[in-house]
Amino acid sequence: MGRAAPRAPRGLGPTRDAVYGGNDVAEVWPKEGPRQVWKRDVGEGYAGPVVSGETVVLFHRVAANEVVEAMETATGKVRWTFPYPTKFRDGTGIDSGPRATPTIDNGRLYTLGPDGQLHCLDFKTGAKVWSQDLRKDFGIEKRWHGMACSPVIESNTLYLILGATNRASLAAFDKTSGSLIWTNGRDKFSCSTPVLGTFAGKPHLLCVTRASLRAADPVTGATLFHHPFQSRQGGSVNAASPVVIGDQVFVSAGYGLGGELLRIDGETPEVVWATKEFANQYTTSIHWEGHLYGIHGQVESSFDLRCVDMRTGKVVWSEAGFGAANLLRLGGDLLILTHNGELIRAPATPSGFKPKARAQILPFGVRAYPALAGGMLYARSTRQMVCVDLRKK
Repeated sequence: MGRAAPRAPRGLGPTRDAVYGGNDVAEVWPKEGPRQVWKRDVGEGYAGPVVSGETVVLFHRVAANEVVEAMETATGKVRWTFPYPTKFRDGTGIDSGPRATPTIDNGRLYTLGPDGQLHCLDFKTGAKVWSQDLRKDFGIEKRWHGMACSPVIESNTLYLILGATNRASLAAFDKTSGSLIWTNGRDKFSCSTPVLGTFAGKPHLLCVTRASLRAADPVTGATLFHHPFQSRQGGSVNAASPVVIGDQVFVSAGYGLGGELLRIDGETPEVVWATKEFANQYTTSIHWEGHLYGIHGQVESSFDLRCVDMRTGKVVWSEAGFGAANLLRLGGDLLILTHNGELIRAPATPSGFKPKARAQILPFGVRAYPALAGGMLYARSTRQMVCVDLRKK
């Protein structure tokens, strides 16, 4: 039997939980760091790369165009590009590129631009299959950060947080044609991406909007519950996705909100605990053996890597100096890519932060989630992208 083709087809990986299922990554690296296979310049954006087989896709902004670009995984050589014009401007003036990581599914590639341009492309050729102007079609108000929800696909349905207040906070589309299936709610949009979970045998689509953790029936769009989760600060951004652990869900955000662990048993979620000491502004936390690991803090202050006891919500340990880092889990280890471009491998353990390996792989300014596929790491900063070989020798 041949080896499965490398896959990191969506944000947070194949299983949507930032867990890497392979066992081909080295536990330690040479003193000079892991081998850089290739590097290239990139345009603006926070969208992470995605991988399927021998193709890696980058979604970025170059001048006045948003550009979807497919490259060879081995060389970085461009296979095809799909550019289209954009007028989006980031409200802070920092970065006006795409925020949402693309999704690869069944020979198609799905992208969402910050101004609401939703595209379905042929993954092999880059040809457009269908597109929608969501801001125009649904009357979505402009927000300074733009739309950042990555397309979530299950079976034949594509799910998005739209944030339109005309009963289209959430929406489901037919992935083949782009036709609308259902809408739900009036909450304004966030920068979070939905996840799917099953509670008491019933599937739930879990979405952190700007106002709540909203759960909908994935088939009908009917509201299953609506748990308030809203900052009083006007510029708030709820960006981390919910984390499903059995019959519980962890939600977290910055801007004075912190984190909550909820038990889902019926129509009204039960708050197990809530804390201000574990606030994930951007990065989705990772669960491992009774503990949560994630980045606490926000840009306006500072960021720490923290370990939190799942039973109590108490901080077990905290380590400073990571910036708005991104986390993946490899077995019982964390793979951390810091805002400064340092890659770190460390055990996910409540006994403390004890790194096994660390190396500088990118310059300052890393915000996008990396993609790990076939032991190769694809990562980008504000202006550069690299492919790094992490495989065992």
